[in-house]
Amino acid sequence: MHHKNILLISATTRLHDRMRDLSHAIDVSIALANQETFSQAVSSGHEFDLVILDAEGMGKEILNAVDAFVAENGFIPVLLVQDLDKLPTLRMPTQGKNDFILSTASVSEFEVRCTLLLWPGEESAPADIVTVDNMTINLATYQVYIDDEPVDLTLMEYSLLSFLVTHPSRAYSRETLLHRVWGFEYCGGTRTVDVHIRRVRSKVGPQVASHIVTIRGVGYLFRI
Repeated sequence: MHHKNILLISATTRLHDRMRDLSHAIDVSIALANQETFSQAVSSGHEFDLVILDAEGMGKEILNAVDAFVAENGFIPVLLVQDLDKLPTLRMPTQGKNDFILSTASVSEFEVRCTLLLWPGEESAPADIVTVDNMTINLATYQVYIDDEPVDLTLMEYSLLSFLVTHPSRAYSRETLLHRVWGFEYCGGTRTVDVHIRRVRSKVGPQVASHIVTIRGVGYLFRI
């Protein structure tokens, strides 16, 4: 699986927390738009691999604009978010590979639905278990073990470590790590990356820490 870009179009913020968690669970970046900013988002030069469209509060004009956008770009897959009581009025795009999901769905269900649309046929490509020296990472359960003993990592420490381990031998800037690991709405400074790297190194021990290499003037990479 390689990195994908998602455009979320929503009139509310009700999906934002789940989208942040989704960006931690799978290898995606998520851009936000509403009815007023949709045209700006699609003309920004970014290429999107999936559109998540929250139907709540959306007028016919924006729905037609989304239809035109996905058609003009090779029928980008659309995941339509609908409230349970409005399922009888569900309006699915007529072309392309699309799906729908209830607005109350969990992050886990969003992960499954998005994975099926973004990586068809590759859903189980990455192994759930990653081993480096005396460290084992279970990507399915978010657990890290050193010499078969669990390591007490915070969610962000785990997310940073697992991202670097699953993207080895490539240097990532602090800004990129903030975007890829902390998510689309993180507004803190790049110093937080250094702090988390230091904490991860101290918790995983010197053998694994030696794989986390500082690239002066750039950022970090995980060397195999």
